[in-house]
Amino acid sequence: MGLVTLTGIVLSCSDVGEFDRRLVILTKEAGRVTGFAKGARRPNNPMIAACSPFCFGTFEAFEGRSSYHVTKANITNYFRNLAMDYDKVCLGSYFLEVADYLSVEGADETARLALLYQSLKALESDKFSHRLLKNIYDLKTWVIDGEYPNVFSCMTCGKKENLVAFSVKLHGMLCTDCAKRESGTEISNSTLYTLQFIVSSKIEKLYTFVLNNETEEELTRILAAYRLNYRSHKYKSEEFL
Repeated sequence: MGLVTLTGIVLSCSDVGEFDRRLVILTKEAGRVTGFAKGARRPNNPMIAACSPFCFGTFEAFEGRSSYHVTKANITNYFRNLAMDYDKVCLGSYFLEVADYLSVEGADETARLALLYQSLKALESDKFSHRLLKNIYDLKTWVIDGEYPNVFSCMTCGKKENLVAFSVKLHGMLCTDCAKRESGTEISNSTLYTLQFIVSSKIEKLYTFVLNNETEEELTRILAAYRLNYRSHKYKSEEFL
């Protein structure tokens, strides 16, 4: 195959042989790809800086049967501020690991790439609590994968009004009447609105709000319960959050 240009974020990298680097990149054009940068560990090699997690930019590469030979990179955002803060590195690494695990080679991962990029920018900004960032990232990831709870209507009767409880068992909300018959966790209007906003908003509009501590705690409890029951994979980076 000929030379291609890929736009994406480096999810992970590892050493290969004496001087080479193996990269996993989430790209707009080809989903998750594996690339090899020959000689990238040699002193003064122009690929040294680009062969690191969090690097976002364009990568010129020759496509092979199962991987790419990366020859050049133009990095437009290194997210260097993340490296200055241990907690930011840990949460950012979680974002990368989730994207790596769920993305697919050759698939359209434009939305996942956009979510990852916007989430890293929000993490770098210091405007949001890390707990809120993780909740937003997780729920929007579930939306992208089509495995998110219904927060717009009652799971039993279909009503869209008077939604007062969240049922993990039923994957969504319950109205006042149905909550008397089905098991669910009472939920405030502010938390319900937050869930609806995250699910329905465009990715570029996600990180435009903050919550009071009470609402943030309730949101965290709801999503933690849902995650425990329906998202069983354990991420290594979660141990450091």
